[in-house]
Amino acid sequence: MAVSVNKVDITPPAGTPMAGYYEFLPTDRLSTGVSAPLYARCTILWDNGFPNVIVTADTLVIPRAVNQDIRARVSALGIAGSDFVLTATHTHSGPVLNGDLNPLIAYGIADSSPQAWAVQDAREAFEDAVVQLVSDTLGAVRTPCTLDYKVGTATFAANREGLTYNERDVPILVARSLAGAPLAVLYGYGCHPVSLGSPANPTFNPDYPGVATATIESSTGAFAQFLLGPAGDQDPSQNLTRGTALCQSLGQSLGQTVANAVATPGRSIAGPILTDYQEVSLPLSIPTASTMTADFTSRLNDVAWDKRHATAMLAQIQAADYATAIPLPLQVWKLSGGTPLRLALTGGELVSDYGEIFRSLYPNRSNDIWIAGYANEVPAYIPSDTLLNSGGAQHYACGWTADFPAIGGGAMEFYGWIGHFQGRPPGTSTNGVQQILTAALTGMLA
Repeated sequence: MAVSVNKVDITPPAGTPMAGYYEFLPTDRLSTGVSAPLYARCTILWDNGFPNVIVTADTLVIPRAVNQDIRARVSALGIAGSDFVLTATHTHSGPVLNGDLNPLIAYGIADSSPQAWAVQDAREAFEDAVVQLVSDTLGAVRTPCTLDYKVGTATFAANREGLTYNERDVPILVARSLAGAPLAVLYGYGCHPVSLGSPANPTFNPDYPGVATATIESSTGAFAQFLLGPAGDQDPSQNLTRGTALCQSLGQSLGQTVANAVATPGRSIAGPILTDYQEVSLPLSIPTASTMTADFTSRLNDVAWDKRHATAMLAQIQAADYATAIPLPLQVWKLSGGTPLRLALTGGELVSDYGEIFRSLYPNRSNDIWIAGYANEVPAYIPSDTLLNSGGAQHYACGWTADFPAIGGGAMEFYGWIGHFQGRPPGTSTNGVQQILTAALTGMLA
């Protein structure tokens, strides 16, 4: 084994529209500057000379078109598709990328507006920076290393949808020099990076993962990189006041937890590294055209984002041109030597039920498997049957609302889909999203 690391500043210029917090007008979320730089970070694990590349970027999401463009260009560098991971840290203080959610529906950014031109510039600069980062890291020093793994604990995530599970596990993979010094740290946690809230003076900032990463690096001398876990229904506790102080507090706490864990080696991990990358098609629940037309027409009288979504969906119904399923990338890295460690990465905003589903497959839970979301492409929230059937406390991650349960609502509005995901009704054999995703990923993990 050997390891190479590198990072690049990807902070766009002031005036670029910022992602997240859809309730604002586009002019309210134009960046006024930078309170902390945004980075793309790259770690390459060399397994007998073969590169396994993982890039994390301080963006809200990776849109499908952006992932596909970057993958094609990285492939030209000689990296196999399953050996390349691209993830978003999901900071809500990063830039809108072209196709990030749906710029018109989510943020009111019209195609011909100056904001749209800034978004396109941000996308092109981001793609170029990531590809150059991978190229530079491939050519960087390869330091011989060993790998070890352990799981820490953090307790500030709370389930915002009112379900019982709160994420606690902090997976930590460390590459060490042959003398035992930490060289690179991959770590994760499942909590939305929204600790800053949406200030009146919006500036680019990686949120608590940026503070945690800086804390780890200053404490250990190692390069650090964050993977967001199944955080779709996990927020910092509502008892905490969002802002700069909370961001610093949570980030320092998480970072120190990781730094303390790095001080002593965990379980030895070895290659070969076996990789797989597949796409699954997740079906939407689509009612009749007449039902959709009636419901979306009623929504034209709702708040601005409801109206924008309804207008776009009525146009799709009129043209009989709308999606009935959503592609979702799944990826697995299995570090197979000795007691294996499985790194399972899914696209989308994965909710915590899936963390429980996959951890329960293994006797030592997070000691055997590391679950991460927000990987490669983020087309939507990925709700479990529990959320699809109940709606949850917010009727957001489930993708439907109580007033119009047949059509896309909640988070599906802002991602621009006409329907919510298909669930599996109790007592039926219908394959819904949960069954399709779990069967496909379980097969890849075997």
